[in-house]
Amino acid sequence: MSEEEFEVHGPHDHELEHAAHGKDSFSSNIAVMTAILATLGAFFSYQAGSTQNEAAMFKNNAAIKKTEASNQWNFFQAKSTKQNLSEIALNLPNVDQDKYKQAIQRYDNEKSEIKKKAESLEAESKDWDDKSEELMHVHHRWALAMTLIQISISLSAISLLTRKKALLLGVYGMAAGGLIFAALALLQI
Repeated sequence: MSEEEFEVHGPHDHELEHAAHGKDSFSSNIAVMTAILATLGAFFSYQAGSTQNEAAMFKNNAAIKKTEASNQWNFFQAKSTKQNLSEIALNLPNVDQDKYKQAIQRYDNEKSEIKKKAESLEAESKDWDDKSEELMHVHHRWALAMTLIQISISLSAISLLTRKKALLLGVYGMAAGGLIFAALALLQI
């Protein structure tokens, strides 16, 4: 443009320039709120993953104890079979009765100890299983909190694009729901 010419701006150009250089508190507030929600979502996501991993570990411990209990019950069954064979042998002619009576008593005592150990292992397995279930419940709370925060972030983006303040009610509602479920997870309710 030469020095002698001048340019006339229309009202639309003036509004664009004002918007570019002015402060848009609606956009700024949404941006800050979205950043806070994203931070909360990251924390909730971490907690959800952490509790799920811990629950899986507890479930694994339950399976190990259940396997150990099964091994003890198999051992119990083997002793029962030997005891039954000794009882049958008592009825055979020309056998050492005392030897088989002692064996029967020994097997009976051994079975009693094996049974106690198997039952104890089953109880441990159940305890690990119960702990796993409790943590999965907490995991679901964290996951729901994270989902609600993600919905809240999506709604804030839509409200920013459409500039409809009414959508902010959905943002606040979903964020509040996420915070409630996070609090329930923290309290393990």
